[in-house]
Amino acid sequence: MLGDYPLKGRRASEIAAHIEQGVSSGQLAPGTSLPPLRELAADLGVNPNTVAAAYRLLRDRGVIETAGRKGSRILPRPALTPRDQIRVPVPPHARDLSNGNPDPDLLPDLVPALAVAAEAARAEPVLYGHPAFDAGLLALARASFEADGLPGGPIAVASGSLDTIERILATRLRPGDAVAVEDPGWGSLLDLLPALGLRPAPVRLDDEGPLPDSLAAALADGARGAVVTSRAQNPTGAALTAARAEALRAVLAEHPGVLLIEDDHGHGMVDQPYHPLVGAGSRHWAVVRSAAKAYGPDLRLSVAVGDEDTIGRVSGRLRLGAGWVSHLLQRTVAQLWRTDAAPVGRVAAVYRARRDALLGELAARGIEAHGESGLNVWVPVPDETSALAALVQRGWVAAPGARYRIQSPPGIRITTARLEPGDARQLAEDLVAVLGAGGTGSRLV
Repeated sequence: MLGDYPLKGRRASEIAAHIEQGVSSGQLAPGTSLPPLRELAADLGVNPNTVAAAYRLLRDRGVIETAGRKGSRILPRPALTPRDQIRVPVPPHARDLSNGNPDPDLLPDLVPALAVAAEAARAEPVLYGHPAFDAGLLALARASFEADGLPGGPIAVASGSLDTIERILATRLRPGDAVAVEDPGWGSLLDLLPALGLRPAPVRLDDEGPLPDSLAAALADGARGAVVTSRAQNPTGAALTAARAEALRAVLAEHPGVLLIEDDHGHGMVDQPYHPLVGAGSRHWAVVRSAAKAYGPDLRLSVAVGDEDTIGRVSGRLRLGAGWVSHLLQRTVAQLWRTDAAPVGRVAAVYRARRDALLGELAARGIEAHGESGLNVWVPVPDETSALAALVQRGWVAAPGARYRIQSPPGIRITTARLEPGDARQLAEDLVAVLGAGGTGSRLV
Protein backbone atom coordinates (compact mmCIF):
# COMPACT_ATOMS: atom_id res chain seq x y z
CA MET A 1 0.00 0.00 0.00
CA LEU A 2 2.14 2.85 1.33
CA GLY A 3 5.58 1.35 0.81
CA ASP A 4 8.23 3.34 2.65
CA TYR A 5 5.93 6.15 3.73
CA PRO A 6 4.80 5.37 7.30
CA LEU A 7 1.83 7.42 8.43
CA LYS A 8 1.98 9.60 11.54
CA GLY A 9 -0.34 11.66 13.73
CA ARG A 10 -2.50 11.50 16.80
CA ARG A 11 -5.32 13.79 15.74
CA ALA A 12 -7.42 13.66 12.58
CA SER A 13 -5.97 16.91 11.27
CA GLU A 14 -2.40 15.65 11.82
CA ILE A 15 -3.05 12.35 10.03
CA ALA A 16 -4.74 14.11 7.13
CA ALA A 17 -1.93 16.67 6.83
CA HIS A 18 0.73 13.94 6.80
CA ILE A 19 -1.05 12.04 4.01
CA GLU A 20 -1.53 15.22 1.98
CA GLN A 21 2.14 16.06 2.42
CA GLY A 22 3.03 12.66 0.98
CA VAL A 23 0.78 13.29 -2.02
CA SER A 24 2.22 16.75 -2.60
CA SER A 25 5.81 15.50 -2.43
CA GLY A 26 5.12 12.59 -4.77
CA GLN A 27 5.87 9.93 -2.15
CA LEU A 28 2.25 8.78 -2.31
CA ALA A 29 1.40 8.24 -5.95
CA PRO A 30 -2.09 8.60 -7.44
CA GLY A 31 -4.01 5.37 -7.01
CA THR A 32 -2.15 4.36 -3.83
CA SER A 33 -4.46 2.47 -1.44
CA LEU A 34 -4.71 3.63 2.15
CA PRO A 35 -4.90 1.19 5.07
CA PRO A 36 -8.31 0.17 6.40
CA LEU A 37 -9.57 2.36 9.24
CA ARG A 38 -9.09 -0.13 12.05
CA GLU A 39 -5.69 -1.25 10.80
CA LEU A 40 -4.32 2.30 10.68
CA ALA A 41 -5.96 3.13 14.03
CA ALA A 42 -4.17 0.16 15.63
CA ASP A 43 -0.82 1.16 14.07
CA LEU A 44 -1.14 4.75 15.31
CA GLY A 45 -2.69 3.88 18.65
CA VAL A 46 -5.78 6.05 18.09
CA ASN A 47 -9.53 5.53 17.97
CA PRO A 48 -10.88 4.33 14.59
CA ASN A 49 -13.19 7.37 14.63
CA THR A 50 -10.08 9.58 14.50
CA VAL A 51 -8.87 7.87 11.32
CA ALA A 52 -12.38 8.04 9.86
CA ALA A 53 -12.41 11.80 10.49
CA ALA A 54 -8.98 12.15 8.83
CA TYR A 55 -10.13 10.25 5.76
CA ARG A 56 -13.26 12.39 5.65
CA LEU A 57 -11.14 15.57 5.67
CA LEU A 58 -9.02 14.22 2.82
CA ARG A 59 -12.08 13.21 0.81
CA ASP A 60 -13.67 16.63 1.26
CA ARG A 61 -10.43 18.27 0.10
CA GLY A 62 -10.36 16.11 -3.02
CA VAL A 63 -7.18 14.23 -2.09
CA ILE A 64 -8.65 10.73 -1.73
CA GLU A 65 -11.74 8.86 -2.73
CA THR A 66 -13.55 6.32 -0.59
CA ALA A 67 -15.47 3.39 -2.05
CA GLY A 68 -16.93 1.48 0.90
CA ARG A 69 -15.51 -2.02 1.18
CA LYS A 70 -13.10 -1.28 -1.66
CA GLY A 71 -11.28 1.05 0.70
CA SER A 72 -9.75 4.48 0.15
CA ARG A 73 -7.09 5.56 -2.32
CA ILE A 74 -5.29 8.65 -3.55
CA LEU A 75 -7.25 10.21 -6.38
CA PRO A 76 -5.78 9.67 -9.87
CA ARG A 77 -5.42 13.45 -10.27
CA PRO A 78 -5.66 15.15 -6.87
CA ALA A 79 -6.93 18.73 -6.88
CA LEU A 80 -3.50 20.04 -5.86
CA THR A 81 -2.04 18.93 -9.22
CA PRO A 82 -4.20 20.59 -11.91
CA ARG A 83 -4.42 18.81 -15.23
CA ASP A 84 -3.50 21.91 -17.18
CA GLN A 85 -0.01 21.53 -15.75
CA ILE A 86 0.34 18.42 -17.91
CA ARG A 87 1.66 20.12 -21.04
CA VAL A 88 4.39 19.82 -23.62
CA PRO A 89 6.80 22.79 -23.84
CA VAL A 90 6.65 24.54 -27.22
CA PRO A 91 10.15 24.89 -28.69
CA PRO A 92 10.90 27.80 -31.04
CA HIS A 93 10.70 25.67 -34.17
CA ALA A 94 7.35 24.04 -33.32
CA ARG A 95 3.74 25.02 -33.91
CA ASP A 96 1.44 24.95 -30.88
CA LEU A 97 -1.71 22.91 -31.59
CA SER A 98 -2.38 22.18 -27.92
CA ASN A 99 -4.03 25.29 -26.50
CA GLY A 100 -7.70 24.89 -27.48
CA ASN A 101 -8.06 28.57 -28.36
CA PRO A 102 -10.34 29.94 -31.09
CA ASP A 103 -8.80 31.70 -34.08
CA PRO A 104 -8.41 35.40 -33.16
CA ASP A 105 -9.07 36.32 -36.80
CA LEU A 106 -12.56 34.79 -36.47
CA LEU A 107 -13.49 36.67 -33.31
CA PRO A 108 -15.64 39.80 -33.68
CA ASP A 109 -14.26 43.32 -33.34
CA LEU A 110 -14.93 44.32 -29.73
CA VAL A 111 -14.49 48.07 -30.19
CA PRO A 112 -18.03 48.91 -31.43
CA ALA A 113 -19.67 46.73 -28.79
CA LEU A 114 -17.50 48.13 -26.02
CA ALA A 115 -18.37 51.64 -27.17
CA VAL A 116 -22.09 50.85 -26.90
CA ALA A 117 -21.55 49.40 -23.40
CA ALA A 118 -19.51 52.43 -22.33
CA GLU A 119 -22.18 54.83 -23.60
CA ALA A 120 -24.84 52.90 -21.69
CA ALA A 121 -22.70 53.11 -18.55
CA ARG A 122 -22.40 56.87 -18.98
CA ALA A 123 -26.14 57.25 -19.41
CA GLU A 124 -26.98 54.86 -16.57
CA PRO A 125 -24.08 54.17 -14.18
CA VAL A 126 -24.30 50.83 -12.39
CA LEU A 127 -24.15 51.41 -8.63
CA TYR A 128 -24.78 49.27 -5.56
CA GLY A 129 -28.37 48.14 -5.52
CA HIS A 130 -28.64 47.98 -9.32
CA PRO A 131 -30.24 44.78 -10.71
CA ALA A 132 -27.55 42.11 -11.05
CA PHE A 133 -28.40 41.12 -14.61
CA ASP A 134 -28.68 43.32 -17.70
CA ALA A 135 -32.25 43.24 -19.03
CA GLY A 136 -31.11 43.27 -22.66
CA LEU A 137 -28.81 40.29 -22.17
CA LEU A 138 -31.53 38.35 -20.35
CA ALA A 139 -33.96 38.96 -23.20
CA LEU A 140 -31.50 37.70 -25.79
CA ALA A 141 -30.62 34.65 -23.71
CA ARG A 142 -34.28 33.82 -23.09
CA ALA A 143 -35.08 34.05 -26.80
CA SER A 144 -32.13 31.79 -27.60
CA PHE A 145 -33.15 29.16 -25.05
CA GLU A 146 -36.80 29.27 -26.15
CA ALA A 147 -35.79 28.90 -29.82
CA ASP A 148 -34.05 25.65 -28.91
CA GLY A 149 -37.13 24.25 -27.18
CA LEU A 150 -35.96 24.59 -23.59
CA PRO A 151 -38.52 24.92 -20.81
CA GLY A 152 -39.03 28.39 -19.42
CA GLY A 153 -37.17 29.24 -16.28
CA PRO A 154 -35.13 31.92 -14.55
CA ILE A 155 -31.79 32.95 -16.04
CA ALA A 156 -28.51 33.71 -14.26
CA VAL A 157 -25.33 35.38 -15.53
CA ALA A 158 -21.94 34.22 -14.21
CA SER A 159 -18.26 34.40 -15.17
CA GLY A 160 -18.01 31.58 -17.70
CA SER A 161 -19.20 27.99 -17.97
CA LEU A 162 -16.94 26.58 -15.28
CA ASP A 163 -17.93 29.30 -12.83
CA THR A 164 -21.60 28.50 -13.37
CA ILE A 165 -21.06 24.75 -13.11
CA GLU A 166 -19.03 25.19 -9.91
CA ARG A 167 -21.80 27.26 -8.30
CA ILE A 168 -24.44 24.69 -9.26
CA LEU A 169 -22.44 21.72 -7.98
CA ALA A 170 -21.45 23.49 -4.75
CA THR A 171 -25.01 24.41 -3.87
CA ARG A 172 -26.80 21.24 -4.96
CA LEU A 173 -24.40 18.41 -4.05
CA ARG A 174 -22.44 17.43 -0.96
CA PRO A 175 -18.83 16.27 -0.53
CA GLY A 176 -18.55 12.59 -1.34
CA ASP A 177 -21.29 12.64 -3.99
CA ALA A 178 -20.44 11.18 -7.40
CA VAL A 179 -20.99 13.09 -10.65
CA ALA A 180 -21.27 11.37 -14.03
CA VAL A 181 -18.82 13.01 -16.45
CA GLU A 182 -17.59 12.22 -19.94
CA ASP A 183 -14.36 10.24 -20.25
CA PRO A 184 -12.34 11.64 -21.94
CA GLY A 185 -13.73 14.96 -20.81
CA TRP A 186 -12.99 18.57 -19.97
CA GLY A 187 -9.86 18.63 -17.80
CA SER A 188 -10.93 21.73 -15.84
CA LEU A 189 -14.16 20.02 -14.82
CA LEU A 190 -12.28 16.87 -13.83
CA ASP A 191 -10.07 19.05 -11.59
CA LEU A 192 -13.04 20.95 -10.16
CA LEU A 193 -14.87 17.88 -8.89
CA PRO A 194 -12.27 16.71 -6.35
CA ALA A 195 -11.66 20.33 -5.34
CA LEU A 196 -15.33 20.39 -4.29
CA GLY A 197 -15.02 17.00 -2.58
CA LEU A 198 -17.00 15.30 -5.36
CA ARG A 199 -16.12 12.06 -7.14
CA PRO A 200 -16.07 11.69 -10.94
CA ALA A 201 -18.02 8.75 -12.33
CA PRO A 202 -16.60 8.21 -15.84
CA VAL A 203 -19.04 7.81 -18.74
CA ARG A 204 -17.78 6.51 -22.08
CA LEU A 205 -18.69 8.35 -25.28
CA ASP A 206 -18.47 8.22 -29.04
CA ASP A 207 -18.92 10.86 -31.75
CA GLU A 208 -22.63 11.21 -30.86
CA GLY A 209 -22.01 11.90 -27.18
CA PRO A 210 -22.21 9.84 -23.97
CA LEU A 211 -23.19 6.19 -24.36
CA PRO A 212 -26.59 5.55 -22.77
CA ASP A 213 -25.59 2.26 -21.15
CA SER A 214 -22.50 3.85 -19.60
CA LEU A 215 -24.53 6.78 -18.23
CA ALA A 216 -27.14 4.35 -16.94
CA ALA A 217 -24.45 2.36 -15.12
CA ALA A 218 -23.03 5.50 -13.49
CA LEU A 219 -26.47 6.62 -12.31
CA ALA A 220 -27.40 3.14 -11.10
CA ASP A 221 -24.15 3.14 -9.11
CA GLY A 222 -25.30 6.22 -7.23
CA ALA A 223 -24.12 9.28 -9.17
CA ARG A 224 -26.20 12.24 -7.98
CA GLY A 225 -25.29 14.59 -10.81
CA ALA A 226 -24.46 14.43 -14.52
CA VAL A 227 -22.64 16.94 -16.73
CA VAL A 228 -23.11 16.47 -20.47
CA THR A 229 -21.54 18.53 -23.26
CA SER A 230 -24.10 19.27 -25.97
CA ARG A 231 -21.71 20.16 -28.81
CA ALA A 232 -17.97 20.77 -29.36
CA GLN A 233 -17.10 18.31 -26.60
CA ASN A 234 -13.61 18.82 -25.24
CA PRO A 235 -11.42 16.97 -26.21
CA THR A 236 -13.18 14.69 -28.72
CA GLY A 237 -15.49 17.10 -30.58
CA ALA A 238 -18.51 14.86 -29.94
CA ALA A 239 -21.95 16.40 -30.58
CA LEU A 240 -25.29 15.02 -29.45
CA THR A 241 -27.49 13.72 -32.25
CA ALA A 242 -31.29 13.65 -32.02
CA ALA A 243 -31.28 9.87 -31.60
CA ARG A 244 -28.61 9.92 -28.89
CA ALA A 245 -30.36 12.73 -27.02
CA GLU A 246 -33.59 10.73 -27.05
CA ALA A 247 -31.80 7.67 -25.67
CA LEU A 248 -30.13 9.70 -22.93
CA ARG A 249 -33.44 11.32 -21.99
CA ALA A 250 -34.86 7.82 -21.48
CA VAL A 251 -32.00 7.01 -19.10
CA LEU A 252 -32.42 10.27 -17.19
CA ALA A 253 -36.16 9.72 -16.90
CA GLU A 254 -35.39 6.74 -14.66
CA HIS A 255 -33.47 9.03 -12.28
CA PRO A 256 -35.50 12.25 -11.85
CA GLY A 257 -33.59 13.19 -8.70
CA VAL A 258 -30.24 13.45 -10.52
CA LEU A 259 -28.92 16.96 -11.07
CA LEU A 260 -28.53 17.51 -14.84
CA ILE A 261 -26.13 20.15 -16.20
CA GLU A 262 -25.87 20.66 -19.97
CA ASP A 263 -22.73 22.49 -21.05
CA ASP A 264 -23.39 24.14 -24.42
CA HIS A 265 -20.17 26.16 -24.55
CA GLY A 266 -20.03 25.73 -28.34
CA HIS A 267 -23.12 27.89 -28.86
CA GLY A 268 -22.35 30.57 -31.43
CA MET A 269 -19.43 28.81 -33.14
CA VAL A 270 -20.76 25.41 -34.25
CA ASP A 271 -23.18 24.42 -37.00
CA GLN A 272 -24.66 21.30 -35.38
CA PRO A 273 -28.23 21.69 -34.07
CA TYR A 274 -28.77 21.70 -30.32
CA HIS A 275 -30.61 18.67 -28.93
CA PRO A 276 -31.70 19.24 -25.31
CA LEU A 277 -31.76 16.59 -22.60
CA VAL A 278 -33.97 18.56 -20.23
CA GLY A 279 -37.61 17.61 -20.25
CA ALA A 280 -36.80 14.03 -19.27
CA GLY A 281 -38.25 14.67 -15.82
CA SER A 282 -35.14 15.98 -14.06
CA ARG A 283 -36.30 18.07 -11.13
CA HIS A 284 -33.07 20.05 -10.95
CA TRP A 285 -31.35 21.09 -14.18
CA ALA A 286 -29.45 23.85 -15.93
CA VAL A 287 -28.26 24.62 -19.46
CA VAL A 288 -25.14 26.81 -19.64
CA ARG A 289 -23.94 28.85 -22.61
CA SER A 290 -20.66 30.77 -22.67
CA ALA A 291 -19.31 33.70 -24.69
CA ALA A 292 -15.71 32.44 -24.57
CA LYS A 293 -15.41 30.49 -27.81
CA ALA A 294 -17.67 32.65 -29.98
CA TYR A 295 -16.60 36.12 -28.79
CA GLY A 296 -13.26 35.57 -27.03
CA PRO A 297 -11.97 33.85 -23.86
CA ASP A 298 -11.43 37.19 -22.09
CA LEU A 299 -15.18 37.84 -22.11
CA ARG A 300 -15.69 35.89 -18.91
CA LEU A 301 -19.44 35.54 -19.14
CA SER A 302 -22.04 32.81 -19.36
CA VAL A 303 -25.81 32.60 -19.20
CA ALA A 304 -27.72 29.70 -17.69
CA VAL A 305 -31.38 28.72 -17.59
CA GLY A 306 -32.73 26.12 -15.21
CA ASP A 307 -35.28 25.23 -12.60
CA GLU A 308 -36.20 27.97 -10.16
CA ASP A 309 -34.44 26.51 -7.14
CA THR A 310 -31.14 25.75 -8.90
CA ILE A 311 -30.85 29.12 -10.63
CA GLY A 312 -31.95 30.83 -7.44
CA ARG A 313 -29.08 29.20 -5.58
CA VAL A 314 -26.59 30.26 -8.25
CA SER A 315 -27.80 33.87 -8.13
CA GLY A 316 -27.83 33.86 -4.35
CA ARG A 317 -24.26 32.62 -4.06
CA LEU A 318 -23.18 35.17 -6.65
CA ARG A 319 -24.68 37.98 -4.57
CA LEU A 320 -22.85 36.74 -1.46
CA GLY A 321 -19.48 36.68 -3.24
CA ALA A 322 -18.69 38.59 -6.42
CA GLY A 323 -22.04 40.40 -6.29
CA TRP A 324 -22.55 40.53 -10.04
CA VAL A 325 -20.77 40.18 -13.36
CA SER A 326 -19.66 43.59 -14.66
CA HIS A 327 -22.45 45.25 -16.62
CA LEU A 328 -19.82 46.49 -19.05
CA LEU A 329 -19.22 42.85 -19.95
CA GLN A 330 -22.91 42.01 -19.94
CA ARG A 331 -23.77 44.91 -22.25
CA THR A 332 -20.80 44.17 -24.52
CA VAL A 333 -21.86 40.53 -24.95
CA ALA A 334 -25.46 41.58 -25.51
CA GLN A 335 -24.39 43.97 -28.27
CA LEU A 336 -22.24 41.28 -29.90
CA TRP A 337 -25.15 38.87 -29.69
CA ARG A 338 -27.43 41.39 -31.42
CA THR A 339 -25.02 42.32 -34.22
CA ASP A 340 -22.88 39.21 -34.75
CA ALA A 341 -25.59 36.65 -35.48
CA ALA A 342 -25.07 36.55 -39.25
CA PRO A 343 -21.34 35.67 -39.21
CA VAL A 344 -21.93 32.67 -36.89
CA GLY A 345 -22.61 30.34 -39.81
CA ARG A 346 -19.50 31.55 -41.64
CA VAL A 347 -17.29 31.05 -38.58
CA ALA A 348 -18.71 27.59 -37.93
CA ALA A 349 -18.10 26.66 -41.57
CA VAL A 350 -14.45 27.71 -41.35
CA TYR A 351 -13.89 25.66 -38.21
CA ARG A 352 -15.63 22.68 -39.77
CA ALA A 353 -13.53 22.94 -42.96
CA ARG A 354 -10.31 22.96 -40.93
CA ARG A 355 -11.38 19.99 -38.82
CA ASP A 356 -12.59 18.06 -41.83
CA ALA A 357 -9.35 18.74 -43.69
CA LEU A 358 -7.30 17.04 -40.99
CA LEU A 359 -9.82 14.24 -40.46
CA GLY A 360 -9.88 13.57 -44.20
CA GLU A 361 -6.09 13.52 -44.48
CA LEU A 362 -5.84 11.15 -41.52
CA ALA A 363 -8.59 8.86 -42.79
CA ALA A 364 -6.88 8.65 -46.19
CA ARG A 365 -3.80 7.36 -44.39
CA GLY A 366 -5.64 4.84 -42.21
CA ILE A 367 -5.48 6.81 -38.95
CA GLU A 368 -8.59 6.91 -36.77
CA ALA A 369 -9.55 10.33 -35.41
CA HIS A 370 -12.60 12.10 -33.98
CA GLY A 371 -13.92 15.65 -34.38
CA GLU A 372 -17.62 16.08 -35.13
CA SER A 373 -17.69 19.70 -33.94
CA GLY A 374 -15.73 22.45 -32.24
CA LEU A 375 -12.06 23.31 -32.34
CA ASN A 376 -10.31 20.00 -31.65
CA VAL A 377 -9.55 16.60 -33.11
CA TRP A 378 -8.87 13.57 -30.88
CA VAL A 379 -6.44 10.93 -32.14
CA PRO A 380 -6.14 7.62 -30.25
CA VAL A 381 -2.50 6.56 -29.86
CA PRO A 382 -0.76 3.52 -28.34
CA ASP A 383 1.49 5.66 -26.13
CA GLU A 384 1.00 9.37 -25.51
CA THR A 385 4.53 10.20 -24.39
CA SER A 386 6.32 8.71 -27.39
CA ALA A 387 3.77 10.12 -29.86
CA LEU A 388 4.02 13.63 -28.42
CA ALA A 389 7.82 13.57 -28.33
CA ALA A 390 8.04 12.38 -31.94
CA LEU A 391 5.60 15.07 -33.08
CA VAL A 392 7.65 17.78 -31.36
CA GLN A 393 10.70 16.64 -33.32
CA ARG A 394 8.66 17.21 -36.49
CA GLY A 395 7.54 20.67 -35.38
CA TRP A 396 4.09 20.00 -33.87
CA VAL A 397 2.93 20.27 -30.25
CA ALA A 398 -0.32 18.50 -29.32
CA ALA A 399 -2.05 18.22 -25.95
CA PRO A 400 -1.49 15.07 -23.86
CA GLY A 401 -4.60 12.95 -23.50
CA ALA A 402 -3.78 12.49 -19.81
CA ARG A 403 -5.24 15.95 -19.24
CA TYR A 404 -8.67 14.63 -20.19
CA ARG A 405 -8.79 10.95 -19.31
CA ILE A 406 -9.96 8.99 -16.27
CA GLN A 407 -10.19 5.40 -17.50
CA SER A 408 -10.40 5.87 -21.28
CA PRO A 409 -7.55 4.74 -23.60
CA PRO A 410 -4.62 7.02 -24.52
CA GLY A 411 -4.96 9.76 -27.11
CA ILE A 412 -3.75 13.21 -28.08
CA ARG A 413 -5.78 16.37 -28.71
CA ILE A 414 -5.00 18.57 -31.71
CA THR A 415 -6.49 22.07 -31.93
CA THR A 416 -7.45 22.72 -35.56
CA ALA A 417 -8.82 26.26 -35.10
CA ARG A 418 -5.93 27.80 -37.09
CA LEU A 419 -4.80 24.77 -39.08
CA GLU A 420 -5.07 25.41 -42.83
CA PRO A 421 -5.64 22.50 -45.27
CA GLY A 422 -2.03 22.52 -46.50
CA ASP A 423 -0.78 22.28 -42.94
CA ALA A 424 -3.25 19.46 -42.27
CA ARG A 425 -1.70 17.42 -45.06
CA GLN A 426 1.80 17.80 -43.63
CA LEU A 427 0.60 17.05 -40.09
CA ALA A 428 -1.15 13.88 -41.29
CA GLU A 429 2.02 12.73 -43.04
CA ASP A 430 4.01 13.34 -39.87
CA LEU A 431 1.45 11.41 -37.81
CA VAL A 432 1.81 8.48 -40.20
CA ALA A 433 5.55 8.62 -39.65
CA VAL A 434 4.99 8.65 -35.90
CA LEU A 435 2.21 6.06 -35.68
CA GLY A 436 2.37 4.16 -38.95
CA ALA A 437 -0.67 3.74 -41.23
CA GLY A 438 -3.45 2.16 -39.19
CA GLY A 439 -1.14 2.23 -36.18
CA THR A 440 -3.32 4.21 -33.76
CA GLY A 441 -4.23 3.07 -30.31
CA SER A 442 -7.54 1.76 -28.97
CA ARG A 443 -10.76 3.19 -30.28
CA LEU A 444 -12.53 6.00 -28.44
CA VAL A 445 -15.04 3.51 -27.00
